[in-house]
Amino acid sequence: MSNITPGDPGFDTGEKSALDLPDHYVDEVRFDPGEAERLTPEQERYFQASQWRIIWLRFKRHKLALWSGVILILFYLCVPFAEVIAPYDPNMRDSDNIHAPPQGIHLFDDGRFVGPFVYGTRAELDLDTLQWVYVRDEDAVQRLRFFCLGDSYEFWGLVEGRFHLVCPAEGGSMFLLGTDRLGRDVFSGLVYGARISLTVGLVGVSISILLGMFFGGIAGYLGGIVDSMIMRLIEILRSLPELPLWMALSAALPVTWSPLWIYFGITIILGLLDWPGLARAVRSKLLSLREEDYARAAVLMGAPPGRIIRRHLLPGFSSHIIASATLSVPSMILGETALSFLNLGLQRPAISWGVLLNEAQNITVVTIYPWLMAPVIPIIIVVLAFNFLGDGLRDAADPYKH
Repeated sequence: MSNITPGDPGFDTGEKSALDLPDHYVDEVRFDPGEAERLTPEQERYFQASQWRIIWLRFKRHKLALWSGVILILFYLCVPFAEVIAPYDPNMRDSDNIHAPPQGIHLFDDGRFVGPFVYGTRAELDLDTLQWVYVRDEDAVQRLRFFCLGDSYEFWGLVEGRFHLVCPAEGGSMFLLGTDRLGRDVFSGLVYGARISLTVGLVGVSISILLGMFFGGIAGYLGGIVDSMIMRLIEILRSLPELPLWMALSAALPVTWSPLWIYFGITIILGLLDWPGLARAVRSKLLSLREEDYARAAVLMGAPPGRIIRRHLLPGFSSHIIASATLSVPSMILGETALSFLNLGLQRPAISWGVLLNEAQNITVVTIYPWLMAPVIPIIIVVLAFNFLGDGLRDAADPYKH
């Protein structure tokens, strides 16, 4: 209450808690967690809403983190609406357009505004290299169609549909990022691949956080032999090389499993191997927080250990948990990408960014068809966005940062 002076509204020479102050002083007062046992349900909801409002106001000042969040939201919109956004089925083969180069989008043709369109291409055989070369046909102007009916699909495997956000011209093609060795559209593969590559991080990090907070909370609060046993288990897991362990466990998955079960298997493996780092951080913080006055007061008032850990100790370092979660998501995305790239994770017909990168294992192929490296771009963007978002959330939720 150091910022309240005589004459201000709400000033009183007597003792006041944070709950007695006007709304605009809530973020200026340091709240005593020991008061939590005396809160009414209405007061508790009010205080929690005020805390989240303060976190949101701090987060908005972090412009880089805010824009990173917007970018991630746009990427995650591809997850539920991949069938609508992608112009083709990612496993559809076009034998007439094998290793076709990207078709750029244009607005003007010969100085005349036409609207969004692509030029058609024709394949010619290079007799020197015995390779098909695609030549742009500037006489074939193919206008793109928006909010149109195109190739049929099953929305989430449940409902038949044909509606697309954008479609090629009737009888034309629209390969914005080119095609692979079987004539499959790379752009459509990127859109569908986001469904697996982005969700594998969220599901995996949820498993990791639950395990890390559970084992770290028990070890830090109870101590003694329980702490020693959990720490020895963590040390054993941390001593194992991460990537070879991922590869060994992924290779152990039955080859007869469907792509859906392989997806869940990879996700569980990534989550089970990522929790030790968070558990050690939770343990070390609880060892210090359990000696605080408010934690001792909660014990004397008869609060059970689970409530003390959940309501008093864990909120004290929620910023670290948030930062760890956002930083773990890109590491799991990279883990799934690496396993699929090495043919130890998902495989066709399942689509992920790692599966798409499997086409670019040969350096000769990459040199001749560089557009096969296109999945690297969204991976880099998503990883950087999660890192910036984690920094912003950590600073916003830090109770000691002003």
